[in-house]
Amino acid sequence: MTQFISILTCPGCGRRAAEAMPTDACQYFYECTGCGTLLKPKEGDCCVFCSYGDVPCPPLQVARTGR
Repeated sequence: MTQFISILTCPGCGRRAAEAMPTDACQYFYECTGCGTLLKPKEGDCCVFCSYGDVPCPPLQVARTGR
C-alpha cells in the first residue's frame, strides 16, 4: 500500500515534520520549518523524501512493489 505522508528529519537541527508527498512528481527542495535550511536530495536520490524521509516517495514505493 502506497503511503503519502513522510516524516522529514532536518540534518541541520533535527526537526521532524510530517509532510504530504506529491504523487506525480519529485520534490527537489524543502525548507526546514525549524532552522530554515534548504534541503536538497542526496546524490543518487530522486527527491528530499528519499533522502530525509522515513518513507520514500510514492513513485519509488510503486517501483519497489511493482504496483
